[in-house]
Amino acid sequence: MNSEELAKHIEQTNSMGKSWLLVQLRLQKLAEAKPDLSSTEYHARLNDIYEDLMNLGEWWVGIEDEVF
Repeated sequence: MNSEELAKHIEQTNSMGKSWLLVQLRLQKLAEAKPDLSSTEYHARLNDIYEDLMNLGEWWVGIEDEVF
């Protein structure tokens, strides 16, 4: 699934509030842009995505059935 398909899926399933899917979209877009990025820029963007993912914390604890 490319980034456009993933974005459409997120919109169609009203999943904009599902932060992990937005991280997935960012990762897909980064993978698609990788050939055009320097190694330094790629790693900087990857690190930014990683930091955002880690900042999500364990928000799902106790509501696993609702969100997964």
